[in-house]
Amino acid sequence: MTLDPPALQPDPAPDQALACRAGCGACCIAPSISSAIPGMPHGKPAGVRCVQLDDALRCRVFGQPGRPAVCRQLRPALEMCGPVADNGVHAMRYLAQLERATRTRPA
Repeated sequence: MTLDPPALQPDPAPDQALACRAGCGACCIAPSISSAIPGMPHGKPAGVRCVQLDDALRCRVFGQPGRPAVCRQLRPALEMCGPVADNGVHAMRYLAQLERATRTRPA
């Protein structure tokens, strides 16, 4: 799998986690989710917007018990998120490539 490197940015200090960026929402659209999501009992296919993503591109179930484990475990990272000013374009491409690379293929 070949992923485009993100634009060069200084690494955050080790004690500072990268925060979810406003206006992105890529992690709620690009990947498939096989577990139930409130409002999507069978999960969602890749490229489909999660019903829990609001108009401001924020998760409505963030921090709630019904949020899928895969969502809780995905953390923002420079490699995935890319440049701050691209409104999630790099993240969508990165996550779509990752989705294709990890998709289960029929036997």
